[in-house]
Amino acid sequence: MSKFYILIVLLFIQCTGSLVLKETNNPKTKPFKTKLNKPKNIVLVIGDGMGLAQMTALMYNSEVTIAVERCPSIGLHKQAAANNLITDSAAGATAFSIGLKTTNAYLGIDQNGVSHETILEETSRKDYATGIVVSSTIVHATPAAFVSHNHNRNNYEEIAIDILDSGCDLIIGGGQKYFTRRSDSLDLISRFQQRNYYVTDYFNTDYSELRLDSIDKLLYFTADGDPLPYAQGRNYMIKASLDALNFLDNKNENPFFLLIEGSQIDWGGHSNEFNYVLDEMKEFNQMLNEILDWAEKDGNTLVVITGDHETGGLSILNGSKKGKLLPHFSTGSHTAIMVPVYVFGPGSENFCGIYENTEIYSKMRSLLFK
Repeated sequence: MSKFYILIVLLFIQCTGSLVLKETNNPKTKPFKTKLNKPKNIVLVIGDGMGLAQMTALMYNSEVTIAVERCPSIGLHKQAAANNLITDSAAGATAFSIGLKTTNAYLGIDQNGVSHETILEETSRKDYATGIVVSSTIVHATPAAFVSHNHNRNNYEEIAIDILDSGCDLIIGGGQKYFTRRSDSLDLISRFQQRNYYVTDYFNTDYSELRLDSIDKLLYFTADGDPLPYAQGRNYMIKASLDALNFLDNKNENPFFLLIEGSQIDWGGHSNEFNYVLDEMKEFNQMLNEILDWAEKDGNTLVVITGDHETGGLSILNGSKKGKLLPHFSTGSHTAIMVPVYVFGPGSENFCGIYENTEIYSKMRSLLFK
């Protein structure tokens, strides 16, 4: 089934250019015009565990065009880690963040354990505005790969310290306990405040009421540990993503780099709960449409949408109908299939074709700094 999906995508990829969308009565699918031939800003949106089957399931459970169908360019990345044909989220995100294959469980370091500056750290050092918005803890593997350097993705307290030194301007996600109830009794919150972060949480300020006006830097905890699934009441991702775009855009005259992760698509895949996956995908799609609307209006922002790997070996069985799918999971782990890359905005044509996951870093960096 996975080979079939890949062939379908390849049929639509042009050898020397991008996917050409047909004109329809839906304005969301009409090609947009950019103000520049290269982006000023980049938004990297990762659906953790999101392969082609997860996106197809979303499409067959939607009555309208899904967000990625608005993207004029599509590619495929090879997700393998340095030491395993199947990557974990740490090595997968590290490929995106430093442009090098690494060992599973490693964060921001190569397979020899050598640290490399991540694209978020580099943009921050060059006075670009930077941000992270996730539906997991902010010390979880994917966000951690952009702000930390560690040989073990589970060293959450060490990762929390690294975040302090990353220079990231806006950080939204769960995991408050790794900052406030630490085994070393370190008062990390006061250290963030000393660096001009406004620090607050779900208990003191509901995110729906949070306003970012006059805030220099933000650290907002959406949960003490893991945030709730979307179906159980988590509702901050769409507003937080738009807040992050506006906050970083208004931060200064310089470009920005923003990482957004739909983290729990992966968790539904691990537990083989199709409704969990589908609910997370539906929220992810709503969020993407808002992000693409913002980017289209801005005209200077590139949006790169992909997964770090596929989780669950999801397939859609014979007898399925739109809105009434018959799903099947072949594993509770990750799989080795290639992962689609959907791209919208100036420079999107650079992401067509088949390439290693490390090329996502290289392509983003060359567009930001050329």
